[in-house]
Amino acid sequence: MTKAEIRQLALDILSGIAPETDPSAIAGHEDIREALDIDSMDFLNFVIALHQRTEIEIPEADYPKLFTLDGVVAYLSR
Repeated sequence: MTKAEIRQLALDILSGIAPETDPSAIAGHEDIREALDIDSMDFLNFVIALHQRTEIEIPEADYPKLFTLDGVVAYLSR
């Protein structure tokens, strides 16, 4: 996957988790949880969906690396 595809994947998943928001308006460095006002369960669902769609294992210790869109792209593109 390209970085643009990873970013779009994350935005698509976030749109399903927080349908009343516009995830595409989030800056790459913004904390996704704060920008979309999602709770820890929503964030966990986001991480699970990333894993299911990419088949990349994401250990709990790495969750903080996924707090921003830039972090998601960096983590999943490595």
